[in-house]
Amino acid sequence: MAELRTLVVVLGDQLDLEASGFDGFDAGLDAVWMAEVAQESTHVWSSKPRTVLFLAAMRHFALALQAAGRALHYTRLEAPDNAGSLAAQLQADLTRLRPARLVMTAPGDWRVLKALQAVAQASGLPLEVREDRHFFCSVREFAAHARGRKSLRMEYFYREQRQRQQVLMQDDGPVGGQWNFDADNREAFGAAGPGAVPPRPRFEPDAVTREVITLVDTRLASHPGRLDGFAWPVTRAQAQQALQAFIRERLPRFGRYQDAMWPAEPWLYHSHLSAALNLKLLNPREVVAAAQAAWQDGSAPLASVEGFIRQILGWREYVRGIYWTRMPAYLEGNALEAREDLPAWYWTGRTDMACLRDTLAQTLEHGYAHHIQRLMVTGLYALMLGVEPRQVHAWYLAVYVDAVEWVELPNTLGMSQYADGGLMGSKPYIATGKYIERMSPYCKGCRYDPAQRSGERACPFTTLYWDFLMRHETMLAKHPRVALQVKNLARLDDGQKRAVQDRAAAIRRGEVGVGPETRPANLFSAVPSFPPSPPEPAP
Repeated sequence: MAELRTLVVVLGDQLDLEASGFDGFDAGLDAVWMAEVAQESTHVWSSKPRTVLFLAAMRHFALALQAAGRALHYTRLEAPDNAGSLAAQLQADLTRLRPARLVMTAPGDWRVLKALQAVAQASGLPLEVREDRHFFCSVREFAAHARGRKSLRMEYFYREQRQRQQVLMQDDGPVGGQWNFDADNREAFGAAGPGAVPPRPRFEPDAVTREVITLVDTRLASHPGRLDGFAWPVTRAQAQQALQAFIRERLPRFGRYQDAMWPAEPWLYHSHLSAALNLKLLNPREVVAAAQAAWQDGSAPLASVEGFIRQILGWREYVRGIYWTRMPAYLEGNALEAREDLPAWYWTGRTDMACLRDTLAQTLEHGYAHHIQRLMVTGLYALMLGVEPRQVHAWYLAVYVDAVEWVELPNTLGMSQYADGGLMGSKPYIATGKYIERMSPYCKGCRYDPAQRSGERACPFTTLYWDFLMRHETMLAKHPRVALQVKNLARLDDGQKRAVQDRAAAIRRGEVGVGPETRPANLFSAVPSFPPSPPEPAP
């Protein structure tokens, strides 16, 4: 067997032929290593759509590697000698392949980085971890931005990125004379609803993807989610088609309706590109450039284009910086000391709260919900109920097809659950059911009344909002952005407060919103617990 100089490790979210791990690749001396392993679907109870997306995209990328003439050592999930985890499989293959060194693009997951570093060290092999060029901002650059700041507000970081990258800039200022256009965006649909929304681009499974669907339905039969409608892009060519369709058909109305919700309308005017971006099937530079070009040629208004670019150039880069400069301690955050279990019906959708029933149903069917459904429906309910943050994190990581820990964890623990004590979010995002009533028609078809905080018809969101204010009154009264909401507690007499607390207790006992369900016993047992250690940026 010829000596193998370099084994390039490629993970399931690094499906980019131009990744830094391939720099200097010599087809005569080097090879690529990839593996499908059960642990990546079981360390959290990964949904079927999420697992199929990863495996199908990996198998198509393997074909692209072979077409490019790059030697590949690939282990399938069903292989009889599959070791079950990335670390164990790599260790076994190193014994067989005996490379002189390992090279990889920096992983997106702290857990995976540490596991692979440990394998390399145990094998006595050098491991070169290279910068991930997929992002606009390196971890070190974000660390420099964050140094000395008590809070890390996305808005300031975003403006810096606009200036550095010269995106939507004119001379020394932003085009249009302002940095964001929230005042022109974020409307609800009228009474007639969204009308004829452009159909979502669908990519019918080919033979490779159908094989994966059968495999997952068989091997992970007990996992949540459905696969009969699976149609996500799993190749770069498909992802580029999805980008073009969004720019052409949805971007013009994206900003105006980015916060709106409507029953049985999961796709609306959102891009549905986050999964392709996170798997590296798309580069964020081409996505931002396409959106900016749409404004320049007059096919999309500035307000929509800026709102979308802010999600890519601003928020996405910002949460990655938070993750890699704060792990592993960030995972342990629980500033509100929340201790409740996540309701079992989050995994089934069986609830009589209309907004949650619809959001959970589409999540389990498609592995998708847009950002307001995540923040202000599923996330809001968990926050006000007082669910232990790591359980909320495990659920989001498990059910959404675009969930990779570097992006999902800060969004969940920081933005949604306020578990980092305000490092990311300027306040806890709490609201009564009236917010959902304002942004959707869900409340019209629901048995609960968002205007009532106690009693049999009280909306659980409204009850839990007032209960949240009471439970955290001391802390929130000192918060400049929430103090006015806390002052509203003075309107409630002792009897009204007790009625809210009694109703909230009934909700936590599972007596409101859903019938009793058995909470699966093994969903969170494998969520890793890391010892405290100082955060360290990825290379």
